[in-house]
Amino acid sequence: MKTHHYLKILFLCNLLIVNTLYIDAQGLKGKIISNGKAAEFVNITLSNQKGIGTQADIEGNFLLKNIPVGRQIIRISGVGYKTTQRTVQIQKDKISTVSFEIEPDQTALNEVVVSGTMKETMVNLSSTPIEIYTPTFFKKNPTPNLFEALTMVNGVRPQLNCSVCNTGDIHINGMEGAYTMITIDGMPIVSALSTVYGLSGIPNSMVERIEVVKGPASTLYGSEAVGGLINVITKNPIKAPLVSLDYNATSYGEHTFDGAVKAKIGTANTMISANYFNFQNRIDKNHDGFTDVTLQNRISVFNKWSFQRKQNRIFTLAGRYVNEDRFGGELNWQKSDRGNDKIYGESIYTKRWEVIGNYQLPINNQQVNLQFSYNNHDQNSVYGNKPYIAQQEIAFGQLIWDKKLGKNHDALFGVALRYTFYDDNNTLTQDENDSTINKPSKTFLPGIFAQDEIKLSKRNTLLLGVRYDYNDIHGGIASPRVNWKYNSEKADIIRLSFGTGYRVVNLFSEDETVYSGSRKVEIRSALNPEKSWNTNLNYQKTITHQMGFVSIDASVFYTYFKNKVVADYDTDPTKVIFDNLKGYGELKGASINIDANFTNGIKFTIGGTYTDIYRIENDIKIRQKKTPIFTTNYAISYTHPKTQITFDFTGNIYGSMDIPLITNDIREANSPVFNISNLQISRRFNNGLQIYAGAKNLFNFFPEQKIVYQSNELHPEQIKDSAWGVFPKGYYFNTDASYAPIQGIRGFLGVRWNLF
Repeated sequence: MKTHHYLKILFLCNLLIVNTLYIDAQGLKGKIISNGKAAEFVNITLSNQKGIGTQADIEGNFLLKNIPVGRQIIRISGVGYKTTQRTVQIQKDKISTVSFEIEPDQTALNEVVVSGTMKETMVNLSSTPIEIYTPTFFKKNPTPNLFEALTMVNGVRPQLNCSVCNTGDIHINGMEGAYTMITIDGMPIVSALSTVYGLSGIPNSMVERIEVVKGPASTLYGSEAVGGLINVITKNPIKAPLVSLDYNATSYGEHTFDGAVKAKIGTANTMISANYFNFQNRIDKNHDGFTDVTLQNRISVFNKWSFQRKQNRIFTLAGRYVNEDRFGGELNWQKSDRGNDKIYGESIYTKRWEVIGNYQLPINNQQVNLQFSYNNHDQNSVYGNKPYIAQQEIAFGQLIWDKKLGKNHDALFGVALRYTFYDDNNTLTQDENDSTINKPSKTFLPGIFAQDEIKLSKRNTLLLGVRYDYNDIHGGIASPRVNWKYNSEKADIIRLSFGTGYRVVNLFSEDETVYSGSRKVEIRSALNPEKSWNTNLNYQKTITHQMGFVSIDASVFYTYFKNKVVADYDTDPTKVIFDNLKGYGELKGASINIDANFTNGIKFTIGGTYTDIYRIENDIKIRQKKTPIFTTNYAISYTHPKTQITFDFTGNIYGSMDIPLITNDIREANSPVFNISNLQISRRFNNGLQIYAGAKNLFNFFPEQKIVYQSNELHPEQIKDSAWGVFPKGYYFNTDASYAPIQGIRGFLGVRWNLF
């Protein structure tokens, strides 16, 4: 008791001494917290006074001295936190005491991620390099869906594959879209048939964050994650705004609406969101008689439930429905022309619904989760007079056991089963002996996987993992991986990874250009699974200063391919020939990303990626078509502190690409280097309202890529029309030479409102 009494006296004496020391100089002291915890090492400065600032300690405590008397604006910033400004009144010769609460910044290095190891960890502690992007980042350049939004991510390139129907896929580090796995809450929802048009149906309103893993992730996620993983983490109903609304329109006539509400019903929290996109203007600025931009009428509805359970066990359930009517083709095409050979049009009706769930089993002192998903994709489409009617169902379930083994081992064990049903009206699902008998494809893919994250020392971590899948056609396939991570004393992070992957090609369901245009499809032999070996070296460094922080992320990567399925456009210009590569393929590349956030209100993200991807066949090096040697991304923002007006300048620069052409094609065999820039000006108000306006494709880049017809096919009378230009006889109809959206400069105006 005496000791306790003496400690109290000592504490009071210390407090008196501290107050006496600073009684002659006014200032500010206090604590910075975030989510109930200390915000360590954040910077505290005066917005309108240069040279006055300090840094909080590991407990979030700070002391800022020599502040001018009067009303001052305090600016708080730091890695992992949103920059915050607060107004305080400084009194003469007095140290005022305050506490500030700031919000975590989900784009920063301390964000919790799950994609790299299937377990929650801080991004800077993850053995796998992971990039995180939130809707706040994508709102710098508003887009109607995830596919277009990903143009802002360095090394990730949404590629337009067809000039008519505007189908596309997502390339990571130059690898084709079929090698990119896209998951929703870790579930393989978007794959095979749905990769073609399903990406357009993911609205920004359902997204809490996007996690991007560049490089192989097959050990945890299966065969499609050869090139990388894009994991869409949906919003948590508990954290979502009570009401959110977002509407914008462009001068092209595009209209996008996003709306969401949340509610608490009993022990459950739920959120429902809806997205509607409509574009119906038939625009033909390149004068080829075809729509430059696909007409779309799409609605997407998303509903998620989060149930409260004992011991905070997890149970979430979500569903999504997408309905889309898409058309591209000749300007005079009507619904009555659907499927005929007089007026060319590509019309695609899509209906799709999904269910996703995550349930933690009620086992004491154990973390065992059952994750499951199901999706049904129904596509009714015609490409000219070629019908393509397809249905796909994918059911997936996996049981995951997250277990710590001793002090230095963090293990994960899992079993998974994936069932895929696929049926269409083509030869792929016909009986080999009798073409009148329909024989849908039914594939079971069971798998097991395990990984162990080993803490070798305070600064060294080793991650070992392996997956074994059994394909009922190709047998068993193993996919191992090794990741090593090192942290230096100066906060440098080095990661080295190696992994293998395999992929069973779903040719017709992955490549809609098979049906588009006049090329005929030829498959030379039974296609074997593709195999790849990949290595990646990553370096991260964050530099903090009272003026802000700068983060550097750099990587070099290499991939070797075997049995790669390639599309040959050159052997016969009337055909596209698919076959396993007789030689081998290689990908060599490097990337760098620089993020900066300064106390003066300026933020920027600048990145660049170099890729050299090719195949060696008969000792001849053949570069991959429609793949730029380099790409750059930039996003520069400035917020004026008094008016809260924000300026966002974003864009991309793309290097030259090899374009697949046809015989005697008058177009260039290589695309030019081009830049697409965007500008947005937005203003936030205190009532949750935000108004934004700007221009897309600010410098009006417009690719000159007309669609060419064979003179004796389809409608020769229109070839002579002056509106079509002059085309020599013998030309073919080719839609796969597109390399960029055919949209010039356009303005946009929008309004957002959030109620918490």
